[in-house]
Amino acid sequence: MTDPIAVSRPVQAVILAGGQGSRLRPYTDDRPKPMVEIPGTGTPIIGHQLAWLAEEGVTDVVVSCGHLAEVLEEWLDSADLPVEVTTVVETEPLGRGGGLKYAAAHLPHPDRPWYATNGDIWTRFSLRDMADFHTERDAVATLALARPRIPWGAVQTDGFGHITDFIEAPPTTYEINAGVYVFSPEFAGLLPERGDHERTTFPHLARELRLAGFPIPQGAYWRAIDTAKDLREAAKELSALGR
Repeated sequence: MTDPIAVSRPVQAVILAGGQGSRLRPYTDDRPKPMVEIPGTGTPIIGHQLAWLAEEGVTDVVVSCGHLAEVLEEWLDSADLPVEVTTVVETEPLGRGGGLKYAAAHLPHPDRPWYATNGDIWTRFSLRDMADFHTERDAVATLALARPRIPWGAVQTDGFGHITDFIEAPPTTYEINAGVYVFSPEFAGLLPERGDHERTTFPHLARELRLAGFPIPQGAYWRAIDTAKDLREAAKELSALGR
């Protein structure tokens, strides 16, 4: 008998790859942020993402391009890709929500769920488990949640104000939006034509209890690559993990 939950797992995805990447200069002077390579990995961020999506059962990906789109499109045309890739470029700035809506309109199966990820995320965890979590909660949208490490050492104290321990770069106690999503088919219709869905669509779904949060499993690697320091830190962390 076919598992109905497994059938509902997405086979299509959107990668948002249009950001300026200004804080990653000079690495982004001649390439978009998703084309930046973490030293030692041998592949740009988007190459890693496409391989991950393919491993999780995705067959079709729409890449939303922007800054230096031609560089990304040239690489996609020449690379041996594990999925079918379509690129789209906004003719005018639409904002994050509008850009996501525009990209989603090019998915091959508009009546089926889909994944989305920001183009600067380096991570590995089970998207199949996240999709099942999404289905079980009857959510319209599910966000992956991460607990990044804070960049400073922390101290622990007892009830009398005595310092009892020092902790180097501990994980924050707050969960953050990790930039990886599962969306039901109707989500695209709720997105604004222009503007930011995190200020409109997400709060609306949250009030209706149709927005879910999937904690990235403990031990899974996650990092957003925003700055040159992130590149250096990610290179050290991935080398230590043997990846």
